[in-house]
Amino acid sequence: MGAGRGQVRIKASASGAARQVVLERFHSFSAVNTSSDFRSPDGALIKDTRTILTQDGLHIAKILRDFEGFCRIDRQLSDRTARGHVWQMGRLLDALRKDPRTITRDDLRSYLAGFEGKAPATYANALKSLKVFFRDCLGRGEVVQTFRFPRKEFRPRQVPSRADLQRFYMELDSVRDRAIFLLYATSGLRKNEVLSLHREDIDLEKRMIIPSKRATRTKRTWVSFFNEEARQILMEYLETRTDDDPRLFPLSLKNCKIFKRACVETGLQITPQVLREFFACELGRLNVPDRYVDAFCGRVPQSVLARHYTDFSPERLKEIYDRAGLGIFNKRGI
Repeated sequence: MGAGRGQVRIKASASGAARQVVLERFHSFSAVNTSSDFRSPDGALIKDTRTILTQDGLHIAKILRDFEGFCRIDRQLSDRTARGHVWQMGRLLDALRKDPRTITRDDLRSYLAGFEGKAPATYANALKSLKVFFRDCLGRGEVVQTFRFPRKEFRPRQVPSRADLQRFYMELDSVRDRAIFLLYATSGLRKNEVLSLHREDIDLEKRMIIPSKRATRTKRTWVSFFNEEARQILMEYLETRTDDDPRLFPLSLKNCKIFKRACVETGLQITPQVLREFFACELGRLNVPDRYVDAFCGRVPQSVLARHYTDFSPERLKEIYDRAGLGIFNKRGI
């Protein structure tokens, strides 16, 4: 079937299909009226008013949409990661105001020079997106191959004590906030994983969490558990709910700062990530093998033993979790 003006000829081969779509659109699209709404990495809707056109009249917004499809389909990246790459490339194209096919290594070097003095992670995030876009999506690896990621400096983590967490907990404003706090501290889940939970993902009787959100290449959604302290406060919280919202915690993922006041009152910088680190360190102190800690935290198994010779069944994981006896207020929280 032929492809007319503004249409795309889809190749029969599935290999590199999204890249072919992007490249052919670069050559075939003319200027069109196109919506250019995007979502930032945290899911917030952004009204993009870019009017940049390529030399053959293609809106940059269309390029970014095709790139987002490449990230989601070819690379099998999560929605959040795909949005992050699109957002980074939007910044680049806004700054350079050039057709992506004509951007040179010198252009990118000039752009990345603007990150000097910023956190290494900020530079690394920008470079990751450049490599995915130019090397993987456009097949122009030569323009990014000389750029290296900054070295990761090792910094020993300082994890708060149980006494610190107890003091922080007492400053939280509501039963909802306390339920969220204890779920983070005793399950090891990531920030968005907890805030994305639905009521049906929680088994109060077994104290088990089975997230319904799909896994990515580096993040898995094995079952995790919470202790009896968390179960009691969750039951108290759910009794206060009179709505029919299926979400366990009906909160926006954007700018969710439920711990802000407690941080000010206690002087402790407690975040969901800090509670995740406490969880992992505390299980290690309680002699839980690393491979099981990784499973509770949803990390991809690294060793041959973990990948091929470890029982990760829910029954075995619950046995390991309960035997550890993780607690915030009681030494044995179960």
